[in-house]
Amino acid sequence: MRRTMRAGVIALSSAAALAAPAMAQWTAEQDRADMMRQLGITALVPGPSGDESAPNHANIDESKAGPVGPLPDPLTLKDGRRVTDAKSWFDKRRPEILEDYEREVYGRVPAGLPPVQWKVLATDRELVGFSLPVIARRLIGHVDNPADPSKSVDIRAMEVLPANAKGPVPVLIMFGFGANAWPEPSQPTVEEYDRINAAMKALLIKQDPGLAAVFDAHQAFTFAAPPGMHFPQRDANGDLPPTSQLLAAGWGYVALDPTSAQADNGEGLRDGIIGLANHGLPRKPGDWGALRAWAWAASRTLDYLATDPAVDARKVGIEGVSRYGKAALVTMAFDPRFAVGLIGSSGKGGGTLLRRNFGESVSNLGTGEYYWFAGNFLKYNTKGVSKPSLDAYDLPVDSNELFALAHFVGVTRPGHRLTGDGLPKDKVSLVEVPALAISSTDCRERVGRGEPIWYLVPDGIVQYIAKRRLYRRSD
Repeated sequence: MRRTMRAGVIALSSAAALAAPAMAQWTAEQDRADMMRQLGITALVPGPSGDESAPNHANIDESKAGPVGPLPDPLTLKDGRRVTDAKSWFDKRRPEILEDYEREVYGRVPAGLPPVQWKVLATDRELVGFSLPVIARRLIGHVDNPADPSKSVDIRAMEVLPANAKGPVPVLIMFGFGANAWPEPSQPTVEEYDRINAAMKALLIKQDPGLAAVFDAHQAFTFAAPPGMHFPQRDANGDLPPTSQLLAAGWGYVALDPTSAQADNGEGLRDGIIGLANHGLPRKPGDWGALRAWAWAASRTLDYLATDPAVDARKVGIEGVSRYGKAALVTMAFDPRFAVGLIGSSGKGGGTLLRRNFGESVSNLGTGEYYWFAGNFLKYNTKGVSKPSLDAYDLPVDSNELFALAHFVGVTRPGHRLTGDGLPKDKVSLVEVPALAISSTDCRERVGRGEPIWYLVPDGIVQYIAKRRLYRRSD
């Protein structure tokens, strides 16, 4: 598909994008062009650059950050009346805010989705850090697609609980990629290893008698051997991994792979749970995006935990960093069963005010990860370049209302000033952590696609990459 630049406007030509048959696999650009067509949008405003030397670089001056104008008031009903009691909040104002978020930002979860059928694929009793006995279960949550079994969805997760708990334990669901990783896989005894090796040799000698002489000449050779002793890995501050700290504190955790429910890209919108719900057809403007789909997967995981007698389902939290920080916020906002959220660097579309002119903007999201959101969100990246000519200041909601829907624990990265500016003090607990894992591969790929990384790495690294034009595909 052809992309053209003119006068600071990104225009997407629809002819090539829409030439594909309705059921053909689309690229992300073709999918976004189709959504723009549905909304009558002819162009999008490009997002600011993460390169401070670029003419359109993002603002990083706090004095110019805004917001400009008043924020939406979470305690004022749409008819202008004030919310003065809990009943008015839960019966009237909270549903109003959720409706705005569903319609304009994150999209709606369709009614009538097939149920998730959870299955324990394997169970292992393990010892974490030499002293923490745990029970680990590899889980699959299957969503059947009778119309096309190849399009069925399997949510992958790893549940790890303290083995010696005296009662149901609290659990933290953690968005990430550890769903297939056992904490410390249990190993056979020395005697069992001997049996395994003897059986393997006997089987091979039966197939090839000449191997008997080979094994006799190399009697120390084994097919399997006990792993060497290794100590728990600690970070630069000497701290154990967060999962080990949770277990030591009497918590369990679930490593949930959100991309097993919905891919983290635009071309995958006709697959995963969104594609299953839409029968493989393109989205409509109000349909859900990946953030809402990931939140849905977390809620279905909580459904499973509520059936586990070893889990206190009243004390289940949700954790995520960066894009998964956004998803964790969405999870908390739409599912009040979650007791707490641990949010790291969620940025625009998450905890940062959309009306705030600092770093990443709504334009970055519209021209980049548009698929995280409902199609309607694109409307707010058209100011001055296309109908309906809207921007972030026209949104009916902002993140101060997102935080009004639940209580959160906010986490910042090292080197960034910890501030609660613009956030309700009684709804957010801010915590500094020593380090957060950042994917270097993801950073390189973002630079190659021309996307910002200033919210992932220190400014010095951003400047070094920009100055030397590293990782640029055009080069």
